Amino acid sequence: MNIKNWLYPNTHGVKVDAVLLFLRLFFGGFILLHGFPKLEKLLSGSIEFADPFGIGAQASLFLTVFAEFVCAILLILGLFTRLAVIPLIVTMLTAVFIIHGNDPLSDKEHASLYLIVFFCIYLLGPGRFSIDDKLFRSKL
Repeated sequence: MNIKNWLYPNTHGVKVDAVLLFLRLFFGGFILLHGFPKLEKLLSGSIEFADPFGIGAQASLFLTVFAEFVCAILLILGLFTRLAVIPLIVTMLTAVFIIHGNDPLSDKEHASLYLIVFFCIYLLGPGRFSIDDKLFRSKL
């Protein structure tokens, strides 16, 4: 391997698809773990949750569980990926700019990182190693 290929590898094809799979599994898995306690809270009926949009704590919790649990599973599977990351993006935007809006950057860091990765996945799509690819590739 020469130095040029090592410094500037071909990032097309399987490598990009493998990176997208890694991002989907890693960030989808961690946001799923973050959303699971919220699902338990929702199912237990203990509705103490922020209401940043004035729709009620229960509705806010339900929407957050939908994003951080249901959409996280879809993201991990690579199923309806671009649609699944939209609620995740909205949830992270809400966390960064509303819930932690007046907090220091260190309190916004995790949500900001998730936001960036989810936005990149939205732009790039799920990659070849996804259910979306198997279902829709021939139709694109």
